[in-house]
Amino acid sequence: MEIIRASEIGEYYYCARSWWLRRVAGIEPDGAERRALGTIGHIRHGRLVNASQRLLWIGVVLLLGGAGLVWWAIR
Repeated sequence: MEIIRASEIGEYYYCARSWWLRRVAGIEPDGAERRALGTIGHIRHGRLVNASQRLLWIGVVLLLGGAGLVWWAIR
């Protein structure tokens, strides 16, 4: 039993012939290098997004900690 990914369903919906050429005939379309660079770019972007989210949470924790210290000091 072969697994068909959701992206393949989208590819088939867009162009059934293209899906058949890739999946059945084994012919890869042009532009593999460009797609590989795009994949690398998406991975880098995802890492930057994760890092920015971590920095945001660190900032929130530091802000709340600072506010707690000020409240404790003026009490």
